Amino acid sequence: MATPSGSRRYLALFFPYLPAERLCRTAQQPPDAPLVFAEKQRGALRIASVDAQAQAAGLRVGMPLADARAQVPRLIIVQHDPVADHAWLDRLALGCNRYTPLVALDVPDGLILDIAGAEHLAGDEAGLVADAEMRLSRLGMSVRHAFGPTADAARALARYQTRPAPDEASAIRRLSVAALELGAEATTALVRAGLKTIGDLASRPMANIAARFGAGAAVALRRILGDAPSPLDPRIAPPPVAVERRFAEPLGSTAHATRVLAELADEAIADLLERGKGGRHFRATFFRSDGLARSIEVETGHATRDTRLVMRLFAERMDGLADPLDPGFGFDMIRLSVPRLDPLGATQLKLEGGEVRAAAMDELVDRMTTRLGRRRVKKLIAEDTHIPEQAQLALPAIDAPAPLPWQMPEPGEPPTRPFHLFDPPQPIEVIAEVPDGPPHQFRWRRATHAVRRYEGPERIAAEWWRRRDNGGLTRDYYRVEDVHGRRYWLFRHGLYDEKPDPRWYIHGVFA
Repeated sequence: MATPSGSRRYLALFFPYLPAERLCRTAQQPPDAPLVFAEKQRGALRIASVDAQAQAAGLRVGMPLADARAQVPRLIIVQHDPVADHAWLDRLALGCNRYTPLVALDVPDGLILDIAGAEHLAGDEAGLVADAEMRLSRLGMSVRHAFGPTADAARALARYQTRPAPDEASAIRRLSVAALELGAEATTALVRAGLKTIGDLASRPMANIAARFGAGAAVALRRILGDAPSPLDPRIAPPPVAVERRFAEPLGSTAHATRVLAELADEAIADLLERGKGGRHFRATFFRSDGLARSIEVETGHATRDTRLVMRLFAERMDGLADPLDPGFGFDMIRLSVPRLDPLGATQLKLEGGEVRAAAMDELVDRMTTRLGRRRVKKLIAEDTHIPEQAQLALPAIDAPAPLPWQMPEPGEPPTRPFHLFDPPQPIEVIAEVPDGPPHQFRWRRATHAVRRYEGPERIAAEWWRRRDNGGLTRDYYRVEDVHGRRYWLFRHGLYDEKPDPRWYIHGVFA
């Protein structure tokens, strides 16, 4: 069925036995008895999920585990692992990106796809869902599906439809009010009022529904009927630039897939050139014929249109994967997307070669970040503050903004700040004139230092919003030199009218 222009179409996929089928996929031996997943709820162990056998035996979600054991003595019980279930659902969502970039997680056991304009890739809606079910069955997944004009309608039909209907509108109106998912008490109240289906509820004035059953009931009803917005939050936002290649015969070689990726990189770079942009973030997704997919991402510190650099970063990332890229039964689709773009105009090299050196340094930072991780390669950025320990920040080099100019000392003058700062400053014992005299002698690391020369004080007040706490005291800094010619940076933490007994600290050492 073709999608009318300007309308939306949604496909909801519901996996009723997702935890059990995820476990069976990784288990060495499939369970030969009813399987349930238990978790602690309201101080008691209850069933969080069941498999098909347990459901056929009459077990249901929310049942106390003791009752389930009494009903089915051969019951297999596994600890519920919602994190593993979410990770598996996320992998299924990534595989469904082959049909549309707008795939949303319907946690804990469903997906919703915005397929407007995408059904032609499989011929029609029936062909698309048939292909999806075929790939999911290869993964051992049971799935129920439904189409709808809104995301909420498709979701409700996939989960609650029990009998066929002549059209989608009739199917929606035949749904039980449980499809609104208002909670057990609200659902019971609706049924007792004689409102058993969505159609029964839709025939009543919306104001009366909100007044009697709450605004949530009215909003949920309007979203299923399509009278209120039913927004979709995609797992991955559609990138501004994306190119892909589909194959009639799956690629069984990772080397062949890498060559195709290089061709896609050329196409993406050509698109970026037309836009006058450069890429900062590149994502390669390899779709396997069994329905799974694998994404590999690289980032650069500056916008680039260099295919060689992008492919070198991908090679670095692939070589460092703990779980190597596995084609399985072959890749039948490869997509390269560029989620982040920055302006990038034409560049002209300086005669002295400064731009060449800067480009080589940027490429080195990108490669180190790709190989070691974005949090292990950092760059110091100057901050506009007079607090010494906050004057610079160590940020991931890949995200660091353009640096601000550093304050340079006058030619021939000694530096005003030490080359090495202690974090945190180290306490010392000082002999000084009271109340605000310079230090004459201090003891640090079990050694006594007699001060021969000093400069200061340099008074640094805390930010006004921090003056009330203990860290908001005034600091008097001194540059001192001991009798051996070693220079230190000391400060008194607090004035005598701020604190009766100010402490002294050493904050840094000059070279």
